Amino acid sequence: MAIIINLDVMLAKRKLRSKELASYIGITEQNLSLLKSGKVRGIRFSTLEKICERLACQPGDILEWREGGAETDGAVDELADT
Repeated sequence: MAIIINLDVMLAKRKLRSKELASYIGITEQNLSLLKSGKVRGIRFSTLEKICERLACQPGDILEWREGGAETDGAVDELADT
């Protein structure tokens, strides 16, 4: 099973920079980068809510499931929203 993160696509569609989104959400750019690359094991609903709020989209616009993909061995837990 593979979960694909389409956050870069949504940022491009909305002509928004990662730095602006990270600031709006209240997380570091580094944590947002880890999320965009799929190197996290989870995401807080509050973080997902803020992303969807700012990008005016649904969670399904950002997250996609594809059969047959391998999980990332180097994944890390999402850091707390700071």
